[in-house]
Amino acid sequence: MRVLFLLRDGPEKLCGQIIDLHSREHEVTVIDLSEREVPYERIVAEICAHDRVIAW
Repeated sequence: MRVLFLLRDGPEKLCGQIIDLHSREHEVTVIDLSEREVPYERIVAEICAHDRVIAW
């Protein structure tokens, strides 16, 4: 399963732990929206390419 994490306010301790747990069994992608401007097209493409999207 491909899991996408969208982080609005940057990584938090609990979020990091959950990402680590998911990455043991799944393919995980993380987009940190607080670091830089991410093109809207990339966000939409990543959402469509993943089986599950989790926003923090």
